[in-house]
Amino acid sequence: MSADLTPDELAFLQSAFELARNGDTAQLAEYVDAGLPVNLTNSSGDTLLILAAYHKHGELVRALLERGADHARVNDRGQTALAAAVFRQDAPIVGALLDAGADPELGPKSAVEIARFFDLPAMLELLGRP
Repeated sequence: MSADLTPDELAFLQSAFELARNGDTAQLAEYVDAGLPVNLTNSSGDTLLILAAYHKHGELVRALLERGADHARVNDRGQTALAAAVFRQDAPIVGALLDAGADPELGPKSAVEIARFFDLPAMLELLGRP
């Protein structure tokens, strides 16, 4: 985030990440619809979509995807939203991300690698890698 932002602007942006963690679909969708960048990224490289997927908020994941969230963004740890959903073993979110075109092999810690490392056969099957 830019050093040119006021403390109030920084607080607002931080609140957007909290909304993603907490799954507040209505409020976050309203912010995005009003101009908040759907691919807003925090200091760890996490997007709103990655946080929503990790915290198992399927409705929010779908709302962000509908608003153009980039499922191919990779955070600073080499993970995508799909990898986060696989790690959390959330089949509906994995399915939504795959339906949106997410690549199971993307990133140094890809969804496939996460599923293999943590021995998650059901997730590997969802990813088409039994």
